[in-house]
Amino acid sequence: MISPNQHNLKVHFAGSESLPFFYITKEAEINYSLFSAFPFVIGKMKNNTNKTISDVPQIIYNNSEHTIMDSGLFTLMFGSHAGLKDKTYLEKWMNLLVEFVISTGYKGSVVEVDCQKILGVDEAWDLRQKMKQLLPDNKMINVFHLEDGQKGLDKMIEYSDYIALSIPELRIFNKKDYTYQLTSYIKNKKPEIDIHLLGCTEVDMLRQCSFASSSDSTSWMSVTRFGNFSADDRTININELDKEMIIETYKPKVYDMIQKRGMNLSEKGLINYSLLIFQAEVLKNKYSLYAGPQD
Repeated sequence: MISPNQHNLKVHFAGSESLPFFYITKEAEINYSLFSAFPFVIGKMKNNTNKTISDVPQIIYNNSEHTIMDSGLFTLMFGSHAGLKDKTYLEKWMNLLVEFVISTGYKGSVVEVDCQKILGVDEAWDLRQKMKQLLPDNKMINVFHLEDGQKGLDKMIEYSDYIALSIPELRIFNKKDYTYQLTSYIKNKKPEIDIHLLGCTEVDMLRQCSFASSSDSTSWMSVTRFGNFSADDRTININELDKEMIIETYKPKVYDMIQKRGMNLSEKGLINYSLLIFQAEVLKNKYSLYAGPQD
């Protein structure tokens, strides 16, 4: 279990590496968070140093029921910094992740350097075992990818306490429908294992896989990133919302947030923060219907 007396799947609201976004989720009474180590580690890769210090991990950890640190590898491999990465590069990334965890005193869960798609399964196992030895006090999340195959999955189940499935990967390869079969197989083979659904807040999947421990998504941020607002059963354009009503309703929470945190507030910030708190509350209630509460 990832939290004491856990009785349902816990949806983690991602994007907490930016503290204003984390504080917004707290105003919406979100207790489960995911943040990426990418913005903290990428600078150290460029500057060739292993001194990566930040108070962000501890702030998130101390104010959450459970938190997950993502490795940032997806962004590194396929995002704005995509490019050919060899084992030397990825091993350095792993070592900087370890240094980041140790230097910040972060005690939450950590996603491994799941590099199967670049280096292959054997090299991923090498980094997996090294990282676990270097971070014995953190719960490691090992990620299954299609490259691992059946034998690799069985080996990972035996090895792991916490295993993740990449739902975007399964979706890309038209294998999303296998999610329930995979999670059921893992749980039947090792009932005490924790399972995380990476990048997943599809309500049907949350309901089907309610025996999993956790999932995450940045969907709650789409209202300001893409102008789309997720309602109970549909997605609407932000221009369909009564922004004045939302601002008046959530303005007290926004002001309370900035006063407690010593933040600055612009007119645009008031609008965006109000919309994000509203969206986070709506999605929290929506997910609770299918996955259970945020307690």
